[in-house]
Amino acid sequence: MRISDEPLINQARERFALQDYYGAVHLLEEITEAGRSFADCHHLLGLCYAMLGQSPRALEHFGKALELNPRYIEAHIHRGILLNDLGRTEEAAEAFRHAADHNAPQSSGFPAHVAANLANHHAQLAAAYAESGAIALAIEQYRRAVELGPHFADLRYKLARVLLEAGDALSAREELERVVADRPNFVDALASLGLARYLSGDATGAQQVWRECLLARPKNARVEAYLAMLERATE
Repeated sequence: MRISDEPLINQARERFALQDYYGAVHLLEEITEAGRSFADCHHLLGLCYAMLGQSPRALEHFGKALELNPRYIEAHIHRGILLNDLGRTEEAAEAFRHAADHNAPQSSGFPAHVAANLANHHAQLAAAYAESGAIALAIEQYRRAVELGPHFADLRYKLARVLLEAGDALSAREELERVVADRPNFVDALASLGLARYLSGDATGAQQVWRECLLARPKNARVEAYLAMLERATE
């Protein structure tokens, strides 16, 4: 259960820096088409499409980034810049207001945009630790990331994934319960919550969650495998 998306996102950032926007889009869409949508991924897709002159698609992805993380300052700002360029000045002003509203100092003591950047840096370091097998260090860094970005569902989800990998199903379950409470349509988090429930001894709760997953995304191979495993275990 490795954190496999971070290398793709990092490669996409490198392609973006080299102005290979189509290359970045290809890498990012590999993630989104698999149903693993993160705010950073959609934000970078928005930037790519904006640079490619595809404004509607850029706005769509900025919007998705903000659905996943309403406090994503850069997404508000870039969305506002694009709206202003399109002559939609009232919408642009509203986007900039949202960016300013979310930039107030947080409980961490940092302004929101600083806390968000620090959270992402901790998450990148955590992913590197996870990839190298240093799970305890990965957990430590993801916890710091979540402290700095408590509303970042994608970071909390990644923390839960490494907690599951470490065998701490109860802590993972606690984190995933919070994620799905905030984002009930986050199917990957729902699937992982089912696994956390199962591993913590709640087979009935796991079955309930996995059935919800299939309603949201029919023929999900991962969830179907979990249910098959559950049926074999209860025979």
